[in-house]
Amino acid sequence: MRFETTVQRTVEASGVGLHSGAPVSIRIVPAPPSQGIVFVRTDLEHFAIPASYRYVAKVSYATSLMRQGVLISTTEHLLSSLYSMGIDNAFIEIDNLEVPILDGSSRPFTDLIRQAGIRTYRRRRRYMRIRRPVSVEGDGKRITILPADRFLLTCDVFFDHPMVGRQMLEVELDSDHYEREIAPARTFGFQHELDQMRNMGLIRGATLDSAVCFTRDGVLNPGGLRFRDECCRHKALDLIGDLALIGKPLIGHVIAERAGHAMHVALVSKIMSDPSLYEMLSVDQMANRMVEALVS
Repeated sequence: MRFETTVQRTVEASGVGLHSGAPVSIRIVPAPPSQGIVFVRTDLEHFAIPASYRYVAKVSYATSLMRQGVLISTTEHLLSSLYSMGIDNAFIEIDNLEVPILDGSSRPFTDLIRQAGIRTYRRRRRYMRIRRPVSVEGDGKRITILPADRFLLTCDVFFDHPMVGRQMLEVELDSDHYEREIAPARTFGFQHELDQMRNMGLIRGATLDSAVCFTRDGVLNPGGLRFRDECCRHKALDLIGDLALIGKPLIGHVIAERAGHAMHVALVSKIMSDPSLYEMLSVDQMANRMVEALVS
């Protein structure tokens, strides 16, 4: 994609927050070029919080942003959709502290973006191209990004459950593939952990309409799973949403091995703290680099 984009028209959705259980409405509104994605708390005098790694506040069971004490929680599904559908600029008007969970996937958000349409500006889009390998690891988990000539994603997960086990997904991301293979994958949890999570003040808005719940040897949801490897696909969805906090589309190969929100954000912070790890290029500049490499 050569030029920056926004949505063509305003679209909206309502639901409840996964963890807060609070009712919430959002509107995805067109924004000018170079604005980026910005959350706007309409219930707090239109207080703005850019969707940036600079404002990450919590990364345990969801990725939350905070600026001057004002919170936006569970941002990853919406940001994953905006990133993968190629939306560079938008205001996300929201009237409570948590993005609605809807059906637990990002498919409702991709549907909204399709409904809104995409407007292209004349400002050239800038990509972040990774120049050197960078990794974050610990406790048997690791996430790495390697130089590549496109955006590739490898996701490896393991859960000790007969319907999950080890799952791996490798994908070259584009909007059509994302809509078909990743966006429908829902957030998930395990029945034996529910009481503990509720005691922590979490999943107050969770139902079988908004999450997959695994029993000891099966799944509670009447319709079953949408994919055999739905857990891995959803982890890839979350990862894309967290990488969107960089604020620019990535060119590189991301390899996540049992990583979660905290490790995703740690990788983003590590990249952004060292400008030697990346370069910012337009589509034309990347094409010239490829020609130069072939000639040499």
